[in-house]
Amino acid sequence: MELTRSLVESEAREYREREPLYAVEQENLETLPKAFASGEYGRRDAAWVVRWYYRRFLGDYPDAERRAAEEAFWDNDFEDVRSAMGDAVVAADAATGIESLTDLEAVDVPVASGFLMFLDPDAYVVVGPREWAALREADELAERYPDPPSVREYGTYLERCRALADRFDCDLWTLYRALWRLSK
Repeated sequence: MELTRSLVESEAREYREREPLYAVEQENLETLPKAFASGEYGRRDAAWVVRWYYRRFLGDYPDAERRAAEEAFWDNDFEDVRSAMGDAVVAADAATGIESLTDLEAVDVPVASGFLMFLDPDAYVVVGPREWAALREADELAERYPDPPSVREYGTYLERCRALADRFDCDLWTLYRALWRLSK
């Protein structure tokens, strides 16, 4: 498969029309970055990102693992969540933001990348096996999905996504939607 601007645009449009979580994702991409940056958010807002990360797979993710992660996130002291989020908001780069977020229970690199996307969707994009597989199929990544990816591997993925977004003159959210659809 070759990624092109027209393919990315058409797949992103299909995502908007067909994926059941699109409306809530779009709403949260519009509201959560400001809320997280200002500190004006509650525990449920932060927990939503963890729920979203797993539930976007619409049943393809093992239910017991999903529930365990969601419950484990609730075990974090909310002040620890606020501290990690605050550090991620001011982080100079993805690695620093991920390192602060992965100090939290139930937050590994992929979930942390989801937090980064909802902190700053212009700078970050979530990583997971589907997005990675689409890039690999397009010969944009050489290695199989490392489950889970390291901070360094996320950096490689992020740089590839940023380069593609620049090449196709689109934002990372548009690229994400296209990769998600292409991985089906």
